Amino acid sequence: MKKDRVIELLEEQNRHFKEQIKAADKREQQSQRLICELTSQVKQLTDAVQSLEEALTLKNGKLKKQENISRSLSKLISNESEKQIPDKPQPASETAPSRPSASPKERGNNNSKRKEHFELEEKIIEVNPDHPLFSMSLAKFMGYRDSIRYVYIPPKFIKYIYRQNIYSFNETVFSGCAPAAPFLNSQYDGSFVAGLCQLRYIYSMSVERIVNFFRENGFELEKPTAHHLLGKTAVLFENLYEALREVVLEDPYLCCDETYHKVLVPEKNSKGKGVRKGYIWAAAAATLKLVFYFYEDGSRRQEVLFDFLKTYKGTVQSDAYAPYRKLETDQYHNITRIACLQHVKRKFLEQDKEPDARKIVEMINQLYQKEHEHRTGYQGWTIKDNLAHRKQYAPPILRKIKKKLLSLQAKPDLLPKSQMAEAINYTLSQWKAIEDIFTKGEYYLDNNLVERYNRYISLSRRNSLFFGSHKGAERGVILYSLACSCRMHGINTFEYIADVINKAAKLPPNTDRKIYRDLLPHKWKENRSRI
Repeated sequence: MKKDRVIELLEEQNRHFKEQIKAADKREQQSQRLICELTSQVKQLTDAVQSLEEALTLKNGKLKKQENISRSLSKLISNESEKQIPDKPQPASETAPSRPSASPKERGNNNSKRKEHFELEEKIIEVNPDHPLFSMSLAKFMGYRDSIRYVYIPPKFIKYIYRQNIYSFNETVFSGCAPAAPFLNSQYDGSFVAGLCQLRYIYSMSVERIVNFFRENGFELEKPTAHHLLGKTAVLFENLYEALREVVLEDPYLCCDETYHKVLVPEKNSKGKGVRKGYIWAAAAATLKLVFYFYEDGSRRQEVLFDFLKTYKGTVQSDAYAPYRKLETDQYHNITRIACLQHVKRKFLEQDKEPDARKIVEMINQLYQKEHEHRTGYQGWTIKDNLAHRKQYAPPILRKIKKKLLSLQAKPDLLPKSQMAEAINYTLSQWKAIEDIFTKGEYYLDNNLVERYNRYISLSRRNSLFFGSHKGAERGVILYSLACSCRMHGINTFEYIADVINKAAKLPPNTDRKIYRDLLPHKWKENRSRI
């Protein structure tokens, strides 16, 4: 009996253990299901958080872009200039000499002095009295007074017919010769082509507008013909353009920048249009006053710049675009890069509501104010004098600016990606290039020399919309280089091209490059002044 009882107890314990095991298995299954559910919920929450982060990043990017657009629009609307405005003149003291007042004859045009335009052709028209009581034969001449009227005569087109007479003398035939045209089998004189180039590349008129302008003034010119003439002119000036490249690269001081123009291309963009930005690089020779534009399939790659500067030795002034910054490395030991203070200043001007930003702008303005106290070449002021002046005024102002920037950078509440942080980092990252501006007396404080001439391309971009192809853009930079170089020297582009195009047309293809160098605007101006 005892034995049976023990077996029953063991069986009962065994059943109890089995029930416990089943309960534990059930709890384990429930735990696993719960873990799976929690894991799924965590994954969903993680995905949601990641999605929110991406949406927030995208929103911040769009918001920043919109802020930049708003700033740009506000600048256009306000049309504020960064040019320094001199202080208002103080009232003259009692001892100060007063400026003599102008005579009534000098101040006849709303109290402003009339410009007399001595450069104009003059025609004198005698006007006698027209009165019934007046007799010319009995009157005594007492004198005269002049009244001036300025007359505008619209552009006039003349058809010259060179009638080449043919004679026979001693069994030989002699014939007169017409002047050579710049292009083979062409009836257009160099002056006609020069007029096209001046309107297109200096006054930024589109070819269509030029054609309409000519039509209104009595000459029917087809648009394809106008394009063809400009294209042939660019081809004719290719050797002159290469001579310009050589001369510009010999200048010890270049101001470099890049701009863009729309270009028609076969490939469609995301909007289904065959148009893209084509970047045009510019190098202005600060000493010789020449500008050279170059273009390589519209690329903004650094290789385009480095290929142009591969043999250059001198100083390059530019903004802080990455390829220019690489010129500061040991790889380009023959080149010294200096910064542009206007680009630095602009970063802080965009935050004009920030007191700290306004303070930085004021200190940069102090550099300009001190610089404008003298002008090289005026009243005997030399480059050497200017360097001595800079060594005196620049170091203390630069130290103050750097100290202020470092104190702002160290503020704990300065957000790393804020506009102020970007402006501070932009400035400090090129501080050596800023200081180097003041190591020579001839360096400009900014890169405005080349940027002023880039505006001609900007105006063309608005008026002409696009170049027809990469080839058209290449032709454009040839003519822009010559036209803007003329502008830098104050040369009338029409007179220059009208003269040079006929001379270049007579030169054989293997002409020595020195001949072309003598035709460049600065040399052309020298030669004209000797005549």
